[in-house]
Amino acid sequence: MRRLISTVLLAAFIMPVAAHAAPKLEGKYSDWSVYSRSEGGDKICYAISEAKSKSPTSVRHGDIFFMVSNWQSGAATEQPSFMAEYKLKTNRAPEARVGSAKYKMFVAENESFIESPNDERALVAKMKAGATMNLKAVSARGTNVNYSFSLKGITAALKKAKAICR
Repeated sequence: MRRLISTVLLAAFIMPVAAHAAPKLEGKYSDWSVYSRSEGGDKICYAISEAKSKSPTSVRHGDIFFMVSNWQSGAATEQPSFMAEYKLKTNRAPEARVGSAKYKMFVAENESFIESPNDERALVAKMKAGATMNLKAVSARGTNVNYSFSLKGITAALKKAKAICR
């Protein structure tokens, strides 16, 4: 089910307007934006932010995002995910870190998710309380990458995303 959610969310965010209706910007909260869209009769609402820093600087990273999604149907509630413009190495779990708390993620192509709902909730709580989230991953080509995401505005963005997907 999580892979289905990831595929639909990724398609909702990057597919051209001709294939899907464009996501609607619902608000901007410092470094986070909130979007909504309809998919198969369900409304999807998500807070999303682009990486503030990317390393190593010697490689082309493309667009790098972290997203927290809600589905009106309840299929996902504050589901955190990382999205890269390239495929990730499937046997090297990406790791999100807020403060000293670390959360391993599983890979689905170019996106990664937290396996346990309890860990999802814990990560989102840490994000709300933190200032910066760091994420490390390995590309399918074997490049170790590191990203930093600002958490400024995440709490307000998550409140908005939940409110519009009720």
